[in-house]
Amino acid sequence: MRIFKLITCLCVLLTVTMSISYGQRKTSKYPENKLHWRLGSQAYTFRLFTFAQALDKIDSCDLRYVEAFPGQTIGAGIDGKMDYSMPDASKKVVKNLLKKKNITLHAYGVVSAKDAAEWEKIFAFAKSMGVAVINCEPKESDLDIVSQLCDKYDIKAAIHNHPNPSFYWNPDKVLELLKGKSAKMGACADVGHWARSGLNPIESLKKLEGRIFHVHFKDLNTFGDKSAHDVHWGTGVIEMDKIIQELKRQKFTGMISAEYEYNWKNNKDDVKESVANFRKAL
Repeated sequence: MRIFKLITCLCVLLTVTMSISYGQRKTSKYPENKLHWRLGSQAYTFRLFTFAQALDKIDSCDLRYVEAFPGQTIGAGIDGKMDYSMPDASKKVVKNLLKKKNITLHAYGVVSAKDAAEWEKIFAFAKSMGVAVINCEPKESDLDIVSQLCDKYDIKAAIHNHPNPSFYWNPDKVLELLKGKSAKMGACADVGHWARSGLNPIESLKKLEGRIFHVHFKDLNTFGDKSAHDVHWGTGVIEMDKIIQELKRQKFTGMISAEYEYNWKNNKDDVKESVANFRKAL
């Protein structure tokens, strides 16, 4: 009996040790997990390819999350694009593709709509695909509509900033317009576009503290220049380490999308190296 108990204890100890070891290896490989950050890619990074091909590239960069965009052809023998016009059969194929690659469709954007009816279709589509965050640039007159749909569908909406002179380029305006809106409405912080607009990304993040639901991550070769192009993360002007520290300070939890808008035909390795730099910095 004592021998049996001893063997049982040893088996339990071995199981616990292996479990801890596996968890440590997983955390070491994906250090962002410990911070509850979902590191992935905006499919727009691979806009010259189909969504199915983009998933292959995202997988090869060892990223487990994707942000889909509405203009991308689905691929994998399926006609149509990644938008609310997709029939149920196409949605099923896309979900199977995601499952096969072990990639989660976490966000969708950047979108806008012409009226309330189209916003409803966008939210219904996002809900049917399990999307958690819709990144968008609504007309100012549509902000109340989006706010109501956030609560109706239990989906977050994050206002994205394109560079100056786009409507939402300045975080001060975004913060002002979020007043009185649903708690599920916040910001999609594009740190690269802020730098293009001559805004300090760290200070801009501070202004939106508590309302940042998503981050579009890019590093640039020059500051305050609309013609600036992407470079490997940590080698440009955005001060990646300081951005990481600020997001940690804010206890940010959400998706960080790699959005590498340069070397379009062959940027997979650029994304891969950028992700490696990011994880090393963590």
